[in-house]
Amino acid sequence: MTKRETNIEAFLDAAEQLLIREGAAGISTRQLAAESGQNHGLVHYYFGSVDELLLQTLERFTERILARQRELYGAEAPFAEKWRTAMGYIDEDLASGYPKVWAELEALAWNRPEMQVRLRAVDERWRTLLRDALADAIEEYDLAESGFSAEALAALVMQFNKGLLFERLVGFDRGHTELLDAIEGWLVSLQRVNA
Repeated sequence: MTKRETNIEAFLDAAEQLLIREGAAGISTRQLAAESGQNHGLVHYYFGSVDELLLQTLERFTERILARQRELYGAEAPFAEKWRTAMGYIDEDLASGYPKVWAELEALAWNRPEMQVRLRAVDERWRTLLRDALADAIEEYDLAESGFSAEALAALVMQFNKGLLFERLVGFDRGHTELLDAIEGWLVSLQRVNA
């Protein structure tokens, strides 16, 4: 790795830790420099702005999580098993800080249209992965006549996941276990019907 690549990674790591620990509000070049052990002037040299650094941090973090999900959904296994595994990642993802980083940048983007394009791209990558996985589930469980397209289910599942994660970020999980258990039971019943 070149010195430039090492410095960029140090800033990305620092931004990730600051977003998780303190949130996006008020992250400064000096904080980023202190956290990364780099000169504060290098933030603008490498990234152009703090916002750009934060966006690249989310994009890098997203790629790590999506790589795991692609591997999961690409495996030869029943969809119910994949769903169970994906739901098992909830606590792991919360511990990693990914949902907090995503939520922090979504909140920033509400008032910064230039950031919205990049946040939509993150959403699009997730939505595409889910749509493709759910298209396989529709085929596996013979749900083509259900009235739900893979695109519609992907929108539903993505909002379900984000809502669940964002609620847990504030310590609220009422009904989560019951909902996950009900979905699990529904998937098991689909497996029995299509066995």
